[in-house]
Amino acid sequence: MNRGVTVRLRGLWVVAICANAATAEPVLRHSPPVPDAVLDLRTSAGCEVVGAAWRYRDASIERTAFREPGPDRKASGKPNTTSDIAPKAGMSGFDDSAWPIITPESLEDRRGGGKLSFGWYRTSITIPTRIGEQDTSGSTVILECVADDYAEVWVDGNLPIQLAQAGGPMISGFNTPQRVVVARDAKPGQRVEVAVFVGNGPLSDPPSNFIWIRSMTLDFYAPGRFDSARRVPVQVMRLDPAIDAVVPRDARLERLADGFGFGEGPVWVNDSLSKQSYLLFSDPNQNVIQRWSEDEGVSVFRTKSGYAGADIGIYRQPGSNGLAVDREGRLTICEHGNRRVTRIEKNGTVTVLADRFEGKRLNSPNDLVYRSDGALYFTDPPFGLPTVYDDPRRELNVFGVYCLKDGVLRRVSSDLKGPNGIAFSPDEKHLFVANWDPSRKIVMRYDVMPDGGLSGGTVFFDMTGAPGEEALDGVKVDSRGNLFVSGPGGVWIISSEARHLGMIVAPELPANMAWGDDDGRTLYLTARCGLYRMRMLNEGVGRGR
Repeated sequence: MNRGVTVRLRGLWVVAICANAATAEPVLRHSPPVPDAVLDLRTSAGCEVVGAAWRYRDASIERTAFREPGPDRKASGKPNTTSDIAPKAGMSGFDDSAWPIITPESLEDRRGGGKLSFGWYRTSITIPTRIGEQDTSGSTVILECVADDYAEVWVDGNLPIQLAQAGGPMISGFNTPQRVVVARDAKPGQRVEVAVFVGNGPLSDPPSNFIWIRSMTLDFYAPGRFDSARRVPVQVMRLDPAIDAVVPRDARLERLADGFGFGEGPVWVNDSLSKQSYLLFSDPNQNVIQRWSEDEGVSVFRTKSGYAGADIGIYRQPGSNGLAVDREGRLTICEHGNRRVTRIEKNGTVTVLADRFEGKRLNSPNDLVYRSDGALYFTDPPFGLPTVYDDPRRELNVFGVYCLKDGVLRRVSSDLKGPNGIAFSPDEKHLFVANWDPSRKIVMRYDVMPDGGLSGGTVFFDMTGAPGEEALDGVKVDSRGNLFVSGPGGVWIISSEARHLGMIVAPELPANMAWGDDDGRTLYLTARCGLYRMRMLNEGVGRGR
């Protein structure tokens, strides 16, 4: 059934409705639009337009010196001998001048020797000024490749690698189309280097056939046509003139994807390994962490993100909730069902940061935030437990805010029934905590001590008078100290002086938010069923590294 919230503000009645997740279809799982122009790189005519010349060389498996896993689970143990691929032809500027040039029409020729075999195809393309009547300036250009049988696609020496990646530049399946963005906002004359590594498969049962290219095209999309975002209706209530310095007058809300069980806990990630930026967010109902990027859309980043117990069927929200990134770029996760806070190390190892306080299990860590010195603060309501407040599994008699600093876990607040969203002021002198309690819809503000403790807790803003069952969820702060609070009916915007500046009313109620993009001025919103974004005028505080 649909869920709705009705809110009255200064005489205005607003209804925010969440679509039924069971019938909504994720936007980014639709088929891509028909391109405005296509160049077939298996033809001389297509290659001539972009100045492409194909070269090929077999790759081989070679023995090489390496090391066994050490105590750190990295290659730091005793020396060994293992296998590697040669040559390393995906790197930018790789010298392939000694490789033979092959005609585009011969991409379908069988190569590689058969059985367990590998090969490299390399070329460079130059973005033309026009393709027929189509102006290419500002286009998004997609390389679509179908290799027999598996392929990895390098663009300008980069092979982005993310956990749980399915498709794009990585192997996506047996003879499966792979679509890789080679240029966004393309400029005529722009040069792009492409290397395609192809392997025969299945690897565990090498076939008697050979390596070849079934399809290789460049798809050109005019500016805006390939964008996955869809503009949706939004109402910005401007209750105070000061909101004009926070939300643009021409603000637009874009839906990026939908069809989720319950979007929560987003964080923007600048990944040094893949050299890409993307958004991670939880779906605690579905027990997964989703990944979204401009080029690749939505994919599952981590499954069983909060629980994998035999009794998982009795949990309403067994999965992860709040996500954060520490100073070293490591993902930190509030795991509802497992009742703990964990960190994913660079080598994939899971480190448990907190699961007990004074010998008793935590309730269900909900949201978290890092201070610039590395101190971690998180909230611990009972909302992840199967029967919430009355759950017999609950061991703690309070619902606290905790600080983990220098390996020591402290409870720094215990005055709220439903501590939920959490965020720092720009100077980190104050910590804001939202309370999910229909009888006490408040945002608390605490003074932050150098040792990590909190003092002087006061009610910063009270929404208890707003009608509806919804209480307060996520909190984010911009560089001017304005708060964005998920509250009854939408996102409440509150100044650093506790003035209600206005409200963002979306098609469905956002649960939490994250600042993202290169300049940190895009607010990403995870709602009940969908993922949205909206540009703001100020940079956000605490965005991912």
